[in-house]
Amino acid sequence: MDYERDTIAAISTPYGEGGIGIVRISGDEAFSIAEKIFVPKKPKPGGMKPRTMYLGDIIDPETKETIDEVLLVKYTAPHTYTREDMVEINSHGGLTVQNRILEVVLSCGARMAEPGEFTKRAFLNGRIDLSQAEAVIDLIRAKTDRALKIAMEQLKGGLSSQIGDLRQELIKVLANIEASIDFPEDDIPGLDPESLRAEVIDLIKKMEDLLNKSKAGKIVREGLSTVILGRPNVGKSSLLNSLLREKRAIVTDIPGTTRDAIEEYINVKGIPVKIIDTAGIRETLDEVERIGVEKALEYLENAELVLLMFDASEELKEEDLKIAELVKDKFVILVVNKVDLPEKIDIKKLKNVFPGRKIIRISALKEEGIEELKDAIFHAVTKEVGPLDEGIVITRARHRQAIKKAVDALKRAEKELKESSPMEVVAMEVREALEFLGEITGDNVGDDVIKAIFENFCIGK
Repeated sequence: MDYERDTIAAISTPYGEGGIGIVRISGDEAFSIAEKIFVPKKPKPGGMKPRTMYLGDIIDPETKETIDEVLLVKYTAPHTYTREDMVEINSHGGLTVQNRILEVVLSCGARMAEPGEFTKRAFLNGRIDLSQAEAVIDLIRAKTDRALKIAMEQLKGGLSSQIGDLRQELIKVLANIEASIDFPEDDIPGLDPESLRAEVIDLIKKMEDLLNKSKAGKIVREGLSTVILGRPNVGKSSLLNSLLREKRAIVTDIPGTTRDAIEEYINVKGIPVKIIDTAGIRETLDEVERIGVEKALEYLENAELVLLMFDASEELKEEDLKIAELVKDKFVILVVNKVDLPEKIDIKKLKNVFPGRKIIRISALKEEGIEELKDAIFHAVTKEVGPLDEGIVITRARHRQAIKKAVDALKRAEKELKESSPMEVVAMEVREALEFLGEITGDNVGDDVIKAIFENFCIGK
């Protein structure tokens, strides 16, 4: 049996109670399975037409028991998501009823779909390329409107088109190189090493422009890892609650209340920010608190942004200055909390310890200055990584790595051209660059990579 030609089925809506649930079937036997289990309320001469919803009952073919009243629709290949015949059964949204429908579908000859197998078939059948398939999961997991917009642009083929254009230019360069190899005695304009080198340099620049946007893409897709750091009782947990607009963390006047890290996502002008509230940094004999401090330092190590908090109602302490040493090489915004109380902190000294750093004054308790802090986070990020949705944005590490390898290969080709090396050597490097770009769209990619990509999908998509 051809595993990739099996008829597959899965529940395509989230498990649990809901107004509606969808069981999806795809493959050569999709229509025949539907006919075995579906009894329309008003049978039509000639059977069911494609892309038309029919009201009827799902019947267990063995027991003749009615499982649910549903709406069923057929889709005829190749005009479907998978480019195969497909059936979607719209049932009531209970978990039990969906599972029973799936059971009878499987008993009639379908097999359970693997994670992402519907989208994998769309890729294998040529409906979408690999980068578009990856955009499907990015679309599902988008945490902000900005992330949604970028994923939608990639699903529509924006990245595929740009990579395709670069590959066409590379093919043209490779054709010229091979022409210069085949006709070395002919003086053909554009086939001299300097002209070819100029074309290679231009391609390197275009690819590096894409790479320069990849940091922004990573942030939009994965979120900005942000640690709230400071000594105990400066208001870290209060700040988390204010940013979330809910009481997520326990807040007391007792120093060391927070023992473990708390992670939550917030939306800052389209940037998904993963906020991590950590234990206060101090020397302690309390074993549980000590572990919390160690964990806070681990989060600091991997943080992309640090919100370093100080208490405006107290003078700077030795603990504050020790923490300042820990974050001196980090991307930091200084947050001076409790400005609603009489101020004792020496702001001038704070500026001397952190020259050039942005200082935001807030009262987490009264939720003052929170919007200003969000603005500071947004402007700091865009200043660091550039516009977040200008043109095609590279969001995936796999794509970044493939482009980087292509750039490295072209840089070697440019060096060989500059040193008047044999054209055969130059051609080899250009071919390698072409293959690396092909990994992005799936033109040159191994089965292991394809398997790894679709394993991250949910079953039913």
